[in-house]
Amino acid sequence: MRFPSLPTRIATGLALSGALFLSACGQEDKAPVAAAPATAEATPVAAPPSSKPSLGVRPVADEEISIDMSAVHNPELAEIFDYIDANIDDHVVNLQKWIQQPSISNTGEGMQESAFMVKGFFDQLGCQKTKVYEPGMTEWGTQANPVVYAHCDEGAEKTLVLYWMYDTMPVTQPDLWKSPPFEARLVEQEPFKKVLIGRGATNSKGPQMVQLNAFMAMKAVTGKLPVNLIFVAEGDEERMSTGYRKFVRDHPELFEGADAMYRFGFQGSMSAGSEGSVFVELITDGAKWGKGPNRSNIHGGYKRAVDAPAWRHIKMLSTLVDETGNKVMIDGFYDDIVPLSEEEEALLAKNAERVKLDVAAQNLGVARFIADDPETFLKMARYGTSMNLDGIWAGNMFEGGSGAILPNRIVSKHNFRYVPNQDGMDIVDKLRKHLDKHGYEDVEINVVGDVPWAKRSYDNELADAVRDMYNAFNIEFDDPLSDVTSMLGGYWPAYLFAGDVLDIPIVSGVAGVGGNAHAANEYFVIEGAKKIYGMAGGEKSVAMILYNYAGLNKPAAE
Repeated sequence: MRFPSLPTRIATGLALSGALFLSACGQEDKAPVAAAPATAEATPVAAPPSSKPSLGVRPVADEEISIDMSAVHNPELAEIFDYIDANIDDHVVNLQKWIQQPSISNTGEGMQESAFMVKGFFDQLGCQKTKVYEPGMTEWGTQANPVVYAHCDEGAEKTLVLYWMYDTMPVTQPDLWKSPPFEARLVEQEPFKKVLIGRGATNSKGPQMVQLNAFMAMKAVTGKLPVNLIFVAEGDEERMSTGYRKFVRDHPELFEGADAMYRFGFQGSMSAGSEGSVFVELITDGAKWGKGPNRSNIHGGYKRAVDAPAWRHIKMLSTLVDETGNKVMIDGFYDDIVPLSEEEEALLAKNAERVKLDVAAQNLGVARFIADDPETFLKMARYGTSMNLDGIWAGNMFEGGSGAILPNRIVSKHNFRYVPNQDGMDIVDKLRKHLDKHGYEDVEINVVGDVPWAKRSYDNELADAVRDMYNAFNIEFDDPLSDVTSMLGGYWPAYLFAGDVLDIPIVSGVAGVGGNAHAANEYFVIEGAKKIYGMAGGEKSVAMILYNYAGLNKPAAE
């Protein structure tokens, strides 16, 4: 989210309302499921046997806001809300079991098992078609992880695509976790009495399980969903969505009839568009350079008489950014950027009035942001560009102690965040020219993947359904421009449904939050506090959005 947990969310959503939260894949089916005939007269689905865990989760905890029940016009919604409250312990256990199954795409740990676990979710929901696809080799030369697809035909008038990702980041600093990252323990974390700690808790198993629990609650109470659903769950989001890209482009027919895409999200946000991101590795090798070790690492004592590829790599990196590390020095990098429109400038200026940079920085765990002005910060966070150094390794990679090594090969990882009308592969071409110009023709560029930017509009029925939910739940939110097509949003692979393969409305929005995505002690709020809803509130918000979108929650007079 690679969702990412965006600084924008930190500053303009939850941090501003007093909260503590802050913005990343066919072969034959492994287990085919016979399709059942669709019917609008579905019978209620019996809830599966439950152990009735005694977690003691309070569905309504310490929240200082509440749902305006006068906005609940359909009595079915009230019944669904009651069902969620009565079964919230089971719903939390559902998330714990998912967290306890590792799914780390960059190492491959648990990916196949996780794909079939997700398929099981969709089978349990009663979707007529569920399938695990193997997209195969991607254009970047990597083997895709499975994509899980499901189609739930409820005989409804409207159809939503649900974008999911089931992969997570590796655990890189295990000693910093307050509880084991795959235990899914419930702990107290001020101001919340219960949060769930675990890898994937917020990015993105928590928000997705909120959706699934809500769907299951609707089926348990009414026997059907108010809309048809098409799920697409990828296992490569943390690897630039390479398998997802291939799958959607190879199977556009699987999404025929889709009216809009509803994406998981976090409280206070309405996002649809996406910045662009291209990810590369830069590799300096003694054999290609013609100096230094050319077969393997050697003893570090030989540095007195042997050139070092690692120092050459560091010198090369220093040419790519200025002395602050915040300006890219590649020729032509900024040439194609389209400036913000007057409407976008006005929106960011309005949102900046509620930004508390000190609170946002504390919650994110940074000393300060680059800019001290809230409006400048928002422009950088929501329409900025960057070249990051995501990691670098060679030779002696253990902390503490000693060990003299002169590496023969050094690799660094970088992601470029870019905006309209920049192009990821054009950035790679300019990077190659820059390296050659500065005498680094031997440095290899390995493109890991590219996710283009996407612009979206919020002038649609799904966006209205999310707005109505936020108003009913008394949630402060940044209402995006309804009459302007804009990119203002963090990285995720929106482009495939924003004109690349399909061109449909896309909106996210929900109650409830999490935090520490890609970091130690990743968490999801289970019991709410202050102006943040817990897990039960999140599930209720999903139910209301679907009923609003289906036109089933209108006042009787309408």
